[in-house]
Amino acid sequence: MACGDERGDYPPLIEYQNVTLMRKNRKVLEDINLSIDVGEQVAILGPNGAGKSSFIKTITRELHPLWGGPESYLRVLGKELWNVIELRDQLGIVGSEVVKSSFSDFSCREIILSGFFSSSGIWPHHQVTDEMREKAEEVMSLMRIAHLAETSISEISTGESRLVMMGRALVNDPMTLLLDEPTSNLDPQATLNVRQTLSRITGQGKSIVMITHSLSDVIPEIRRIVLIRKGRIIEDGDKERLLTSESLSALFGTELEVVKRNGYYYYR
Repeated sequence: MACGDERGDYPPLIEYQNVTLMRKNRKVLEDINLSIDVGEQVAILGPNGAGKSSFIKTITRELHPLWGGPESYLRVLGKELWNVIELRDQLGIVGSEVVKSSFSDFSCREIILSGFFSSSGIWPHHQVTDEMREKAEEVMSLMRIAHLAETSISEISTGESRLVMMGRALVNDPMTLLLDEPTSNLDPQATLNVRQTLSRITGQGKSIVMITHSLSDVIPEIRRIVLIRKGRIIEDGDKERLLTSESLSALFGTELEVVKRNGYYYYR
């Protein structure tokens, strides 16, 4: 795994300039200006329906923003155009849902290996090298799922599946992991496992950009917070300044009391 802070060698990881996104005649992102550097640990926090997940879908080109002229763009590592093969080596993307039916015939090891090919599994035409297998074993060890290597994904829990998909994204050794609601629909133990795993990933020199509505997803290693509501960025800055009862009550539109315990923030 790559280590160290190398942000000085790269353009911004993600750069939005005057970006607006329409869906069904409604603005889900409006006039977004945001720059995230390589090496930053960032959480984009907001209520459901705020437009958070649309960030990922614009990066993957599942959704296409409106361009308002030459001063409007979305760039990843300085490029406005890229393909999936190039992107996976720089940015590991993990969605909020695991569609087990797409991978049901494959073991967890095979699913992680499939990350090398951007495929839904390992097929006869795929040439898996010894180096790829070694990398998959390294990733499974980091994720603490080596004991599931030969198990079909259809036989494991949702939390374990989430870790497998993180491993699949990490196998190409990307600089950054981009996560959409990493603990959604997980029970308390699985949620804890995911959060501890994310802390280990940052310890390997990776950066994390997390999109979430859950305050307690913000692991201690995350320092920067972006608050989004109704498709607009309303605050962007240091975690200590923004994760307060006042700020989050305004963000979510209800009275909240925020407490900090062991480096994590919670609602009370």
